[in-house]
Amino acid sequence: MRRILTILGLLIVLVLAAAIALPFLIPESVYRDRAQIAASDTLGRDVVLGGSVSLSILPRLEIRAEDVTIGNAEGFGDEAFAEAGEMRLAVQLWPLINRRVEIDEFVLIDPVIRLTELGGRNNWTFESRGNQSDAPASSGTGFRQGPGALPFDGTISDVRIENGLILYSSGGETRAIEGLDLGLKMPGVDEPVEIEGSLTTEGESISFDITLGSLRAFFEGAQTELDLSLGGRLVTLSLDGAVLEGEAIAYAGAMDTTIPSLRNLADFLGSPMPEGDTFNRFEASGDISGSLERVALQNASLSLDDLDATGNFVLTLGGARPAVSGDLNVAEIDVNPYLPEGGESTGGGAIQPWPETPIDLSPLGLVDVDFTLTTGRILFGDIVIESGDSPIQLDVDIVNSRLAAAVTNFVLYEGRGRIDFVANGRGTPSFSLNANLERLDALPFLEAAAGFDRLSGTGALNLDILTTGNTTAALMNGLGGNGRFEFADGAIRGVNLAQVLRNIRSSITSGEMPEGFGDQEETDFSSLSGTFTLANGVATNNDLLMLSPLVRVAGSGTVDIGGQTLDYSLRPRAVASLQGQGGETDLRGIEIPIRIRGSFANPSISIDFEAISRALLQGAVTGAIRGEDPEDAIRGAIGNALGLGGDQDDGEGTGDGEGEDEPSTEEQIIRGLFGLGGNRGRQEEEQPEDGGR
Repeated sequence: MRRILTILGLLIVLVLAAAIALPFLIPESVYRDRAQIAASDTLGRDVVLGGSVSLSILPRLEIRAEDVTIGNAEGFGDEAFAEAGEMRLAVQLWPLINRRVEIDEFVLIDPVIRLTELGGRNNWTFESRGNQSDAPASSGTGFRQGPGALPFDGTISDVRIENGLILYSSGGETRAIEGLDLGLKMPGVDEPVEIEGSLTTEGESISFDITLGSLRAFFEGAQTELDLSLGGRLVTLSLDGAVLEGEAIAYAGAMDTTIPSLRNLADFLGSPMPEGDTFNRFEASGDISGSLERVALQNASLSLDDLDATGNFVLTLGGARPAVSGDLNVAEIDVNPYLPEGGESTGGGAIQPWPETPIDLSPLGLVDVDFTLTTGRILFGDIVIESGDSPIQLDVDIVNSRLAAAVTNFVLYEGRGRIDFVANGRGTPSFSLNANLERLDALPFLEAAAGFDRLSGTGALNLDILTTGNTTAALMNGLGGNGRFEFADGAIRGVNLAQVLRNIRSSITSGEMPEGFGDQEETDFSSLSGTFTLANGVATNNDLLMLSPLVRVAGSGTVDIGGQTLDYSLRPRAVASLQGQGGETDLRGIEIPIRIRGSFANPSISIDFEAISRALLQGAVTGAIRGEDPEDAIRGAIGNALGLGGDQDDGEGTGDGEGEDEPSTEEQIIRGLFGLGGNRGRQEEEQPEDGGR
C-alpha cells in the first residue's frame, strides 16, 4: 500500500513538474500558432498575435498576449475589426477539465473596436469558419435561442476593459466612444451579473451600472431581471424592470429620466438648436416597455421647461428621425416662449420695427410627432384660449420639419370654432393660419390680439393667411390671403359719427375737425361687416358696411402690416329717415369722408371738406335738372346738409333779388369752390332767358 501511494505521489509530482516545465520547453511559436488557428476558426476572422505570448498552466491556465488583432469582415475594408495592446486570460484548470469555465481574469488593455454598418450589413456578427456560408454579415441578433444557448457553464471573477476605444461608422459618419473602462463580475451563470463602467463620447462623460438577473436566463430567452442606471451631464436614467421572455430583446419596468438641457443634448447629437431660453430641462417617468427600436411609456409624467403633462407616448427609433406619438394632458400650454420675436411697443407708445432676427425652424427636424394634446388653457401672445364643456383638443403632427396643428373644442372670448396652423421648416420658413370663429366677443379679442380697443360687438371672423420669410419682418411683409368679418350690436369707440354730422356746419366754416372725436365718444351699430385681401403684407378692404340707427357708414382702404402704416377712409352718411336697426342702406343724406392715415402708433384723422362740397353741388345740379332754381337748390342742399331747414329766408326778402341778405358763409364757401360767382345778383344777371337750359 505504501508503495502504491509513493507511486501516485511521484506521478502527481511529475505532472506538476511537467505543467510547470512545459511552457518553458515548448517553443512559443507552437502555442502562438495553435492559438491563432483556434481563435480564427472560432470567430471566422483572421486572428493575429503580433507581440509576445506567454503561457502558464499552474496554478491556473493563464495566457498573455500583446498586439492582438482580429480581422474585419469581408467588404468592410482592410482595417482590423478589433485590436488590443495587451490581452490577459486566466482560467481555473481543474474546472476546465470538467467542462466548467471559471474565469479568474480576462483583461483587454487599450482595445480598439471598429463597428461599421454598410449597405444593410454589419461587421460585428461572427460565424465560425465551419459554419460560414456565402451570405454577407447579418444584422440579426438571434442569440436568445432557448435551453443550451449559453456556450459555457462557470463563473467570471474579473472581466475588464481598460481605456477602450469604440468607433461606430454608418452613413459616412463616424462617432467615437473613448476612455471606455468596464468591469464585469458573475459568481455563476445562474447568479446576477454586475456590469459597471464609464466612457467619454464627443467630450461628454457617461457612467453606467447594470445588473442582469442571470446570464443563463438571458441567453436562453427566459424573463430576466434588469436594473440599469446611466449618469452624466447630458442625461440621467434609471430602469427597474426585466428583459422579457423571447428571442428578441424586449423589456418592461419603471423608468425615470432627466435631461438637464435638451439644447446640450441636441448639440451632442449633431443637430444644434438656435439660441434661446427654451427646450431646456426635460423629465419623464412612468411604466416603460419596448425593444431596441421602440420605447413605450404608459402612465407617464412629463415636464418640459414650465410645461407639465401626463399621458402615454411611444418613441420609435430606426427611421430617418425618431418618431413620437401618443396622447397627453397638459394643464396649461404657454406658447409664447417658443414663438419668434415680434414688434414691441415702447413706453412712449411707439411701435418698434419688425425684428430682423433670423427665424430657425430646425428643431422641427429633430423628431417626427403625432400627438393629441388636451389642455385647459392655451396662451398665445396676449390671447387666452379657454376650454369649453370639455378640455381643448390640440392635434399636433410633425413630419420631416413640417408642423401642422389643429385646435378644436375651445372657447375664445365667447367664440367657438376651429383653428389650423402650419409651420413649415422645409427650406425658407413659412406659416399659415386658417381660423373660423363664431359668436366672438370682438373687444377683448382684438385688444389681446392687436392691442386694439376701439371695436366691440359679437360676431364671426374667418381668416386664411399664408406667409414666408427668414425673419419676422420678412414674414409680415410677405403676408397673403383673405378674410371676412361680421359683427352685430356693438360700437366703434373714439368717434360719435352722429355728432360729427351735426357739427359739420361749423367745420366747413372753420376748416377744423368737428366735435365728436375723443376717447369717450362712440358710435353704436347694429351691423358691421366686410371682407379683405392680403398681398405682400398689405390688407385691402373695399366693402366695409356699418348700419346704425343714426348713420350708415361705408369704408375702404389699406393697412400695410409690414410697413406698420394705414390709409383708410370712412364715409358716414346721415340718415334722412330713421327706420330703426337694420334699415335700408341706400338712404339720402350727406356723406362725410373721414380719412385715417399714418403710422400704427400715431395715425392722423382728417375730413375731406372738398368732397362734402362736391356732394352739395351734386344735390344742386340734381335739383336744377328737376326744374328748380340752381341757387335755391344749392341753398336747400346746404340747409339740409347743415341742419338749416329748407329755404333760408330772413323774413325780409321776397326772393326777387332786392333787399336779400348776403349768402351765408357756408354758401359762399361752396360758391367759391365751384365757381358759382361771388353773389346771387351777378348770377341772376348772367342767367339766360331760357333758364340756363
